[in-house]
Amino acid sequence: MSETTETGERPRNARLIQNEATTEIPVHLLFRDDPDPVAVPLRPAVVGTGAVKGGNGRTMAPRRMPPRAPARPAPTVDPDLEERGGRALPGALGVLGGLAGAAGAVASLGWAGALPQIVTEIAGLSRYEGTGLGAAQWSAVAGSGALALFGFGGLARGRAGRAWVLTLFGRYRGTVRKSGLLWVNPLLLRRRTDVRLRHWRSEPMPAVDANGVALRVVVLVVWRIKDTARAAFGVEDHETYLRECVEADMARVLSQLPADAFHEDAPTLRNAEAVGDLLTRRLAADAEPVGIEVFSAQPTRIEYAPEVAAAMQRRRIAALDAQHRDSVLTSVVDSVEDTVTRLTTRGLVELDDYERKALVKDLTVAFYTGRGE
Repeated sequence: MSETTETGERPRNARLIQNEATTEIPVHLLFRDDPDPVAVPLRPAVVGTGAVKGGNGRTMAPRRMPPRAPARPAPTVDPDLEERGGRALPGALGVLGGLAGAAGAVASLGWAGALPQIVTEIAGLSRYEGTGLGAAQWSAVAGSGALALFGFGGLARGRAGRAWVLTLFGRYRGTVRKSGLLWVNPLLLRRRTDVRLRHWRSEPMPAVDANGVALRVVVLVVWRIKDTARAAFGVEDHETYLRECVEADMARVLSQLPADAFHEDAPTLRNAEAVGDLLTRRLAADAEPVGIEVFSAQPTRIEYAPEVAAAMQRRRIAALDAQHRDSVLTSVVDSVEDTVTRLTTRGLVELDDYERKALVKDLTVAFYTGRGE
């Protein structure tokens, strides 16, 4: 209907059965002789900036939304702490240096005549008595031994997907991402870090939805270390930090939507794609300052907590049954309206108000019974 009331408001959009000779009959009065306001089904109120009308037509005061909390400060680390390449030589140079040092040490001991007898016999130096261990001999032995220790002590095996984080007296000296046999300064402290693509599947974690209903959620996170310096020194334990960020961000995301919308078509947590995208963005923003790159954070299972699962299952079944009944009733009312309109407009019958109510009641019962079966 396009008419408006005297106050300028549009009338409520109720389904009516009418013609030019009878009065309007609301659907909820089909089976009653006297109107009863209690019989009007309540509808959820719409929250707006002004006065709100609920499903029963009464005006309610507007709901005040809680003030929006200020934005959280993003975590930061030392800006000078950034991954850079560490110095590493081919392992063959370390082997050659170690062998040269060992050979020099043996030659120095032979020069001093301090080699064991079996060694001198094998080398054919049994008749050589040596010059004795003087200052020069000790210096040669010490230098050759140090060269051998540096050569062999600096050998390291680099693996694909692993990196060495190097420090010297607590100061970051670079990261080595090479693989194979390498030589690294043995004075540097080496810390192995896994830089491969990794995934972590959480245990069922507690959470609540927008309605405060307890949930159990399992999340699958795909991540890797992008900056080894920040992951090693920007946080105490990057894996623990990531797990705690997952739990915190999951609680924030899940608290914005209800787990199910029983009586309306609204976004819910069942849309795993949208929930996963939002969770991924927030987790990536929290993990980026510590050198962690998050590719995906997807909830693999969202279910009700055991203490509320049975009650919510019954509510879901009741909501599905109500939706089915509503669709059937809508179809029945359309059929009754079409039937009565055709009978009266074509002049097949002439009905007063009482006869019209009786006809509508009989048709509704007949059509609803047929549709129900």
